[in-house]
Amino acid sequence: MSEKNVRPFEIPRPQFPKRAVVTGGMPYGNKELHFGHVGGMLVFADTYARFLRDRIGKENVIFVSGTDCYGSPIAEGWRVKVEKGEFSGSLEDFVRTNHNKQKDTLAAYGISPNLFAASGLDRAKEIHAEFTDKFLRSLYEKGQLNRISTMQFFDEKAGVFLNGRQVIGKCPVEGCTSEKGYADECDLGHQYMPENLLNPVSTLTGDTPIMKPVTNWYFKLRDYEKLMSDWVAELQKRKDIRPVVWKTISEFLKPPAIYVKREFEEKYLSIKDTMPEHEYLEEKKKPSFTIEFKTLSDCDDACRVLTSNGIRYRTGKTLVPFRLTGNIEWGVPAPVMEGEEGLTVWVWPESLWAPISFTQTYLEQSGKNKEEWKDYWCSKDATVYQFIGQDNIYFYGIAEPAMWMAQQSSEEKTAAPDNGELQMPIIVANHHILFLDKKASSSGAVKPPMADDLLNHYTPEQLRMHWLGLTLGQRSVSFMPKPYNPDAKPDDADPVVKDGLLLSNVYNRMIRTAFYTTQKEFDGILPDVKPEEKFMEEAKKAVLDYERHMSKFNFHQCTYVLDSYIRNGSKYMAKTITADVQDKEALAQALANLFYMIRIAGVLLHPMAPFGTEKLREYLQVDERIWSWDTILEPINYFTGEKHKLMFLPPRTDFFTRHESQFATEE
Repeated sequence: MSEKNVRPFEIPRPQFPKRAVVTGGMPYGNKELHFGHVGGMLVFADTYARFLRDRIGKENVIFVSGTDCYGSPIAEGWRVKVEKGEFSGSLEDFVRTNHNKQKDTLAAYGISPNLFAASGLDRAKEIHAEFTDKFLRSLYEKGQLNRISTMQFFDEKAGVFLNGRQVIGKCPVEGCTSEKGYADECDLGHQYMPENLLNPVSTLTGDTPIMKPVTNWYFKLRDYEKLMSDWVAELQKRKDIRPVVWKTISEFLKPPAIYVKREFEEKYLSIKDTMPEHEYLEEKKKPSFTIEFKTLSDCDDACRVLTSNGIRYRTGKTLVPFRLTGNIEWGVPAPVMEGEEGLTVWVWPESLWAPISFTQTYLEQSGKNKEEWKDYWCSKDATVYQFIGQDNIYFYGIAEPAMWMAQQSSEEKTAAPDNGELQMPIIVANHHILFLDKKASSSGAVKPPMADDLLNHYTPEQLRMHWLGLTLGQRSVSFMPKPYNPDAKPDDADPVVKDGLLLSNVYNRMIRTAFYTTQKEFDGILPDVKPEEKFMEEAKKAVLDYERHMSKFNFHQCTYVLDSYIRNGSKYMAKTITADVQDKEALAQALANLFYMIRIAGVLLHPMAPFGTEKLREYLQVDERIWSWDTILEPINYFTGEKHKLMFLPPRTDFFTRHESQFATEE
């Protein structure tokens, strides 16, 4: 209703882009979703995408995610299930079954990507393969790839090369405690050369594999140390970048180093002259000493010398060539370059640009030219927000930005790309969401509940509000659902239920009181009275506080703003909307104030609790313009005609409720 004047904001506000892409780290296609996928990352991505749709217009926001379909863990998982008689279909059938389960789970939680695709299925598979081919050829033509021969694990008994999860040992990276070191990366994301893996064992036969040479394409990640350092320096100045991001990246921007235990120091001194040039770093209080190298190849040569002399060591975090291809059959075909045939793309690299190919797929499905993806990924008017868990910072915060820089057209590459080139994404990394105070992993000793299982005990919005209220942006936090906690006592409060009471009790009562009073006293007609100025000023403060916190991804702070605002509204309701009110004019004013608070809270809650707020909109009998931040301070009757009648609210109707099992427990 453009003829009406919109209340302005008089103070500076956070700036948001004209267009945005939101991505959620892709769940792997070998299983359904456990709670960490949803509660640790995808709920946050969805909430921010919903916020941006309201804030800058839903036509300007594309939220994509999808099933990560390729790689040896999926092929191995499928092989084992078929062998055990737990699955009878093809490998593609296996992936499709898991993809469909993941899609259904997201819908049950109200997670609303524009497209939840699958990198190995249907049209998304074709577009992803096309983009992968083009992306790798571009890196090759720009001189950013090296063809490197390395040693790969080979199981002599099985007669096959071992890929990824088909070999397991102890991670060789200094300080890493992972006992799940695979072919060239551990389950905590550290990468290393295969020959450095400690105590390798074949998962196919249980034998110790031998090493055989193979040739693959590698991205020259090491060449981007200076640009990455410049980029990290910029990130450190920004308030919308969490410290865990730039701190983790910085850990890898160091010279190649080897850590040797003190017990081997005398033996090292006797052979140090046979090693490549290096610097000995004296650190007297540490149980090991450090030797540092100028080049990665010198470091690798030194590792071989130490190994041949029986000296145990660990390698330090540093940038290493980023492997792009492998010889696993279940993968995206790699382009044939310099005669290297039969290679497929390693799953981690292609999953980094999968959101781009998914954006193309979504645009095509929407009847647009898929090449419009550049308006979202390459324009300085647009921003890409990538929501991930902290374990994946190496890939999204190091490998991806460096490859984006490598695609720049200018010879003198910078950390700040020109318009038309891939823009640096904003990485939103959450810390670990623990389960009962332990790090949960579907492949670890602590088995987390599946996301679907939680819905047997809680409503989606109880869980969403609880997870958003956790301070995962600042530290690792434990998820302690009472039905799964063996140490919980019968009288202990359930933290999930407790966090949901703001909606199921307080806000729900405000809405019901406003509707029932209007139905009883005004025949369901919305009072055509402006809210008092005091309430508009309080709304403005809440809106600005919420927007400021949301711009920095401080979701828990947004829940605090809502808690305070809704509880103040409840106190006002209890004081003014009483059974003995005789003055109809005063009651109409009180209802106008109350409906205004309900409307403001509803807009702020809309990204977090979509089911209940959409039901509220339905009963208010208004269209989706009510969610727009362009008119966020306007009362409900800004969007309606005169004598606007609300939908009749039957007795005991809830907008937000507790799960039925919680009522049964009380009885």
